[in-house]
Amino acid sequence: MMLLLGVVFALSLTALLFFLRLYFVVKSGSNQLPGARGHVAVLVVAGSGGHTTEIMRLMESLSAAYTPRHYVIADTDKMSEDKIVAFESSEPQSHSNLQFTINRIPRSREVHQSWSSSVVSTLNALRYSLPLLFRLRPDMVLCNGPGTCVPLCIAGLLLGILGMKKVHIVYVESICRVQTLSLTGRILYLLSDYFFVQWCSLRDKYPKAIFLGRLV
Repeated sequence: MMLLLGVVFALSLTALLFFLRLYFVVKSGSNQLPGARGHVAVLVVAGSGGHTTEIMRLMESLSAAYTPRHYVIADTDKMSEDKIVAFESSEPQSHSNLQFTINRIPRSREVHQSWSSSVVSTLNALRYSLPLLFRLRPDMVLCNGPGTCVPLCIAGLLLGILGMKKVHIVYVESICRVQTLSLTGRILYLLSDYFFVQWCSLRDKYPKAIFLGRLV
């Protein structure tokens, strides 16, 4: 009985320390500016269809300081890869020395996939996200809604929790979201360092949200 109580206490203490560390990492994020000392290694999560179109428009506004640029797409997404290559090929000569890579992980959730099976597929995507983030060690994760970004952001947070590197999570809610957040937005509202919305109605509902007008 005493052994069981000891195990329960140890697990509870570990869980408490983990969540305290997570709270510290999330809360301290906005006090640390990415790229304050030079270039910003950015990991960009591209979804499919509209998500990729919007994230590419956001990328157009980033300066040459955001390099290298690591794109992550779902392993079944061919269209996003073509858009990324076309975008990088069209960059002006002043940006021609920018480095970029395209990386693939399993999709977290397919369209119309059940929520119960989505848990399993998200955990599978997390299994690929962890070694990818640990290898790339970006300064920032930039995403705008595809489910694929959730395991990547969790992996980024783990780098900070383990004290390896602070990875800033920057989330931009899709312009299609006017009154309510997407499921991904509701999750990352709690975990992101910077959370941008494109409608005043969302800023009024969510105090943490930053409204800068239409970004895409």
